[in-house]
Amino acid sequence: LRRSPGEVCFPGGKSEATDKDEIDTALREAKEEVGLEPEKVEVVCRLVPGIDKMNHLVTPVVGFIEDTFQATPNPDEVSDVFVVPLEYFIKPLNYKTLPYKTSSGYSSWMHCFTYDDHEHNKSFKIWGLTAHFAVFLALVIFGKRPTFEAGYDLDNLISSSEKNFMNLYASLHERKKSNL
Repeated sequence: LRRSPGEVCFPGGKSEATDKDEIDTALREAKEEVGLEPEKVEVVCRLVPGIDKMNHLVTPVVGFIEDTFQATPNPDEVSDVFVVPLEYFIKPLNYKTLPYKTSSGYSSWMHCFTYDDHEHNKSFKIWGLTAHFAVFLALVIFGKRPTFEAGYDLDNLISSSEKNFMNLYASLHERKKSNL
């Protein structure tokens, strides 16, 4: 809540010296933020990284947890916890795209979903990197074409994701060089 208040995101944060790798960071942060014990997670993989609005490299870690897990949010970091069916990110009820320009001047668009959580009678706006990772994971898991333009070559999903990331990284690198 101190950083990016009101924004929807997956548990995560900056690595610490005691973390061996991105998986350790993800498991530690999930425990700190929502009370998810690391031994209750079956880590499956890491996805292609992304770059957040502050130009930090973000590596998503994917894992399975029991559907009986009850989050205990840390009130200093989390105001709400909710569940969205993964299929929502390929067949949304409320979707639009938002144009944006990165700090390096790279113009693109981002996914923006509004999810109505009927259990808590609230709506949540899921956009930016969180939406990007959710869409990508849904495409990988379901292997179906979404009801919107996803921004990937769906026949070569992994390689097009890597290409998109490298193009974004290159644009950031060029900007840094031009500012020296």
